[in-house]
Amino acid sequence: MTKVLIINGHPNPQSFNYALARAYANGAAAQAEVETLNLAELEFNPNLRFGYQMRTPWEQDLEVAVDQLKKADHWVWVFPQWWYSYPAIMKGFIDRVFLPGVTFAYQDGRPFPKKLMKGKTARMIITADSPGWYNRWFIGRPAIHQLKRGTLQFCGVKPVKVTYLAPVKGSSEAKRGKWLKMVERLGQEVK
Repeated sequence: MTKVLIINGHPNPQSFNYALARAYANGAAAQAEVETLNLAELEFNPNLRFGYQMRTPWEQDLEVAVDQLKKADHWVWVFPQWWYSYPAIMKGFIDRVFLPGVTFAYQDGRPFPKKLMKGKTARMIITADSPGWYNRWFIGRPAIHQLKRGTLQFCGVKPVKVTYLAPVKGSSEAKRGKWLKMVERLGQEVK
């Protein structure tokens, strides 16, 4: 059975992102083992205090999270796009756990590291207020590139599929209901 880990990067439990994470989990539950990691509920310092010069010891919540990441076959990242990036708590989580020896490994004499997360797949579910056409053609999809290429694919995760839901601001309850059903169907498609 496929193991799915949903990583919710929104800091507010009352957010639409929490509803999307639940919808995906509900859809996937029949054919996958599903766990949800709400980053806002974890207790950890989001700062990579020493960079890569010295390992900052992980708090208990990060130890558990790394174990979940390693065991999961499929990661689902649910987050809002803020200032064309993702929330600080999510950036801090990535900085603290996506480390050399954990998700990638440096190789002597080679410009690129060994990808330690090969065999895993991912989906990004992004909410935003900027219309998709504006995000794509005028801004260049920076949050998507940062997480998809700069983090996940860099560590060997592929394919990484993207679902961009926008604009959320001003959207009707009916529109949000359609998005929730669509995300639940995405969960049902996990194999």
